Amino acid sequence: MNDAGPDPDITSVAEELLEDLTAIHAEAEPIEIPRGIVGWLYRLRRAIEAVTTQTAKASWILVWVVFVLGLFNVVTRYIARFIERDIIVGEVFDLQWMMFGALFLLGLNYGVREGVNPRIDFWWADFSNKKKAIIDLLIHVFLFLPFLWMAIGVLWKYALTGMGRSFDGSWSTWKVWEIWEQSTDAGGLPRGPIKLLILIGFILMATQIIAEVIKQILVLLGHEELAGVAAYEAPLRVE
Repeated sequence: MNDAGPDPDITSVAEELLEDLTAIHAEAEPIEIPRGIVGWLYRLRRAIEAVTTQTAKASWILVWVVFVLGLFNVVTRYIARFIERDIIVGEVFDLQWMMFGALFLLGLNYGVREGVNPRIDFWWADFSNKKKAIIDLLIHVFLFLPFLWMAIGVLWKYALTGMGRSFDGSWSTWKVWEIWEQSTDAGGLPRGPIKLLILIGFILMATQIIAEVIKQILVLLGHEELAGVAAYEAPLRVE
């Protein structure tokens, strides 16, 4: 006869695991931030990535907003076919596409931080952190930042014009919601805000690229703990 007690349920196991992880985190020694330029770079990186974290949360909320709006549009479209009436709401349809665009624009910097850009992983993972830092530093400084600088320069006038600024650079009123660009479609929403958001998305991406450059500089200076470098295992080769 087996006298062993009942197996713990998955909830109890999860709670114990969470307590263990919390205890480990509490016992971890805090990072000692050096003074001077290294400490300043570390604080700047953390400040930029704090903004990135918040925009990532906003993107996650927008995922559900887009889902709900899309579901509403699909349901009304099929109901309209069934009852042979046009009940599609143009504003909701327009809002869905704007929120879909906002989702990606606010998530660009998070994608950069998490390294979702495509790489040859089984080859890249074998490099040392310093070798990775050198390659990324060159790419970010000589490719990414010049492109983003040019894009922001082009989008600056585009976005402000969409928000209602005249071609001579003047504003007729500070109440931009009265003068921003409107949609030419029936029932369409104003286009000025989404044009401004395009500019904001690229600015956020540029700031995160700066944070990535700071990470790489810290690694090359021998401060990997301040750069937040994570270790990844190389996946299996597919040949």
